[in-house]
Amino acid sequence: MASFLDLESSEDGEKASGCVSHFVFGCELNSATRSFTFQVNEEDDSDHSLVLSTVCLSASAKDECNIVELVGRDYQNKEVTVPVANLKSSCLPMVSLHNFELEPPVTFHLRSGSGPVHLSGRHQIFHRRDLSEFSEEEEELSEEDDSAEEDEEEEELSPIKPAKKQRSS
Repeated sequence: MASFLDLESSEDGEKASGCVSHFVFGCELNSATRSFTFQVNEEDDSDHSLVLSTVCLSASAKDECNIVELVGRDYQNKEVTVPVANLKSSCLPMVSLHNFELEPPVTFHLRSGSGPVHLSGRHQIFHRRDLSEFSEEEEELSEEDDSAEEDEEEEELSPIKPAKKQRSS
């Protein structure tokens, strides 16, 4: 069994920025497409999250209540359904969710109204790296540093040669 580096807890408490990918997320819910499920491949060993920013009505939306709800899992892995937006073009055409973070799989439903409702945000992927691979890279860097230090020491320890006197003619 391979061991993996936990990217969320490094020595200095910060995430390793080189191992995180961000992608734009967007979907539309309307009378024809009333639900959308965000899911990832179960064989993928990376950690995925969906960070929602906004839910907004299209300019062509009717002046009716459009309720968007999500179906996800809580901390006990039980399915929960939560309304996240109740939009109406005449009074509240957009809601900012301030980076509402979800773990897949999550399904969005247009519970009432005909939309179109647009959900936007970003898909974050925290890539895991095999610790043995990390150790090999670290060893290579350490060996390079050691060889550079040895070169410096050789330069520093070279004996001082006495200057030869020049004969004047």
